[in-house]
Amino acid sequence: MPPEPVWWGPMGFFPMAMPFVLLIILVLCLYFIFGRGGRPPWQNADRPYSQGGGESALDILKKRYARGEITREQFEQMRRDIQD
Repeated sequence: MPPEPVWWGPMGFFPMAMPFVLLIILVLCLYFIFGRGGRPPWQNADRPYSQGGGESALDILKKRYARGEITREQFEQMRRDIQD
């Protein structure tokens, strides 16, 4: 009786399935990197990137100017810095 081929042993299915498993892992990685709009998987879509209540830097700057904390020249300079 001839010896059995290696792939018919107890680990025989593993070498044949490994390329498919790696392909699935690659597709999942690409989805998590690019399929979520560039956000990392741990970044929820509901939660804003900043922890400041979702206000942008320009909104905060406008509020500071409205409260009189900064002068118009300071406001204009900071606005240019933010927008550039």
